[in-house]
Amino acid sequence: MSDSPLAPAAAVRETLEAAPREKLPMTYQDVADTLGLQPPRTIQRVAQALEDTMREDAAQARPFIAALVVSRRAPHMPARGFFELAVELGRFSADNSLHAQAWREEYQRVLAAHK
Repeated sequence: MSDSPLAPAAAVRETLEAAPREKLPMTYQDVADTLGLQPPRTIQRVAQALEDTMREDAAQARPFIAALVVSRRAPHMPARGFFELAVELGRFSADNSLHAQAWREEYQRVLAAHK
């Protein structure tokens, strides 16, 4: 990502927009690998870029493209930071028990808008 001519958030967004539906969701590691990121802090850099896309999407009233990225560990959902920021941005309820369903709905909205 640092070698990319695009800003990190733009590089992540481009990667997710170009991903075939059958390759979705992608893991944080998949995104890092696709972008050719090298350690250290590869996953943290991906997560930060995803948070930047969430802020952009919230400002433009778009579904969070970051919903397309999940942990490789069960239950294969986004990391805690995704949910925390979604709450902060007013998109998700602060009630943690509603987060999984809210993410699934957001994921479907992104897919519906996916080319």
